[in-house]
Amino acid sequence: MTGRLLICTDLDRTLIPNGPQSESAGARKHFAMLAQRPEVTIAYVTGRHRALVEQAIGNYLLPVPDFVVGDVGTTIYHVGPEKEWVRQTTWEQQIAQDWGGRTRMDIKSLLSGLPALRLQESAKQNDYKLSYYVPLHSDRNTLSAMIDARLKASDVKARLIWSVDEPDGIGLLDVLPQRASKYHAIEALMCMHDFSQDNTVFCGDSGNDIEVLASAIPSVLVANSQADVRQLARQLAEDGGTSDRLYIAEGGFQGMNGNYSAGMLEGIAHYHPEAVAWMAFDEEPSA
Repeated sequence: MTGRLLICTDLDRTLIPNGPQSESAGARKHFAMLAQRPEVTIAYVTGRHRALVEQAIGNYLLPVPDFVVGDVGTTIYHVGPEKEWVRQTTWEQQIAQDWGGRTRMDIKSLLSGLPALRLQESAKQNDYKLSYYVPLHSDRNTLSAMIDARLKASDVKARLIWSVDEPDGIGLLDVLPQRASKYHAIEALMCMHDFSQDNTVFCGDSGNDIEVLASAIPSVLVANSQADVRQLARQLAEDGGTSDRLYIAEGGFQGMNGNYSAGMLEGIAHYHPEAVAWMAFDEEPSA
């Protein structure tokens, strides 16, 4: 490490302990101690939009980050010292090229009439993210092929992100510009602010994080991740020759269980042992 450290982390079920597994007492407080160090830059990388990120920061007493990669990688914000959010429009100009000048409403028109797609609420859409609800029983492969055919016929380069809203029991689909993803947004953020793989760590838990977890960016998969995600991440990292850049938390670090922020701290310590001193385990973290 060169004296600076960029920590990029997913929120839900990674930093935020909103899964069924237990959270180690004090883990988030020690993460906050790490985050307040002047050497450390924090970026939240999430599918949430700005209002939901701000809500999470308040509800879970999270450190205010330096950057937010939101809306599944379609927005990047710089969060200033007075908590002012500045949208990084250069990133959006880059990804806009993939849609060839078409707007979100144009993409919506191209996909009109396809079975099973139900548009999500307006608050969950943005200029370069078209989001739908999809029944869990839908045939994703067939539906993906139909969407791809329509978009390619109009020379639209797009990325389809499938996920599941487990509490509501509904499938989710985001249609994005091809270059819009957590991985590409993190790479753009690293480039903008002169970070390298040597001083960047990503933390995640789910299938939406797989592209980063299997990349050359040093990554941490927290212990509360699903078994199929761990298996896929291992396999893709092995296939890509990046197994040494994937750390899967097991628990035991500082007596913690490896879930959520405890797993994040465990993985960060694996890559950057000198950062353990910044986590302040030798003192009682402030409430």
